[in-house]
Amino acid sequence: MLFLHGLWMSGIEAQLFRNRLESHHGLRTHVFRYPTHHETMAVVLERLAGVVAELQATQLHLVGHSLGGVITLRFLEAQAASLPPGRVVLLAAPVQGSLAATRMEHFGLARSLVGPLACEELVGRRERRWSGARELGVIAGDQSFGLGRFIAMFDEPNDGTVALRETELEGCADRLVLPVSHMGMLLSSRVADECAGFLSSGHFGLRS
Repeated sequence: MLFLHGLWMSGIEAQLFRNRLESHHGLRTHVFRYPTHHETMAVVLERLAGVVAELQATQLHLVGHSLGGVITLRFLEAQAASLPPGRVVLLAAPVQGSLAATRMEHFGLARSLVGPLACEELVGRRERRWSGARELGVIAGDQSFGLGRFIAMFDEPNDGTVALRETELEGCADRLVLPVSHMGMLLSSRVADECAGFLSSGHFGLRS
């Protein structure tokens, strides 16, 4: 399993999440690290393709958190046919754009605070959908806890950084909303278990 971290992150924040996948579910995990503030999507996708090739995996699951989920989706749109088989889980990924990033852009702060990659992918509303053959699951949170809520000023369900609406992806195999925040989902044993379940079966199965 290859994990892609989010904006301003390095992958260290997902160590507990990865440990749970490895120790409880027997998954071997790796992290794709990228400088979230300096590179463009084209450069990141090129580097990601190189890392995937180096893994020489016969099966490749992809899990992307936040901006990492958007990168995962873009990578699959470009490379899915050439990748080893596997499934995909997007965690709190604002695939339909980010109100928080859009508001920062409105005040002229986005490029300096989040960089060209996030500006390119998150500013404004998007109409993304998934039409690939690879099974893709979405986990979102609805516990509004995080600094992003003060920027976005949400008037809709959100995880403190991303609105639920922004994580919706037509064509996904399954979708699950849990009572977790944007960063809190990486600390949640339920999220780790559901993620592993989807990677194994293609659906979320621990519904309460």
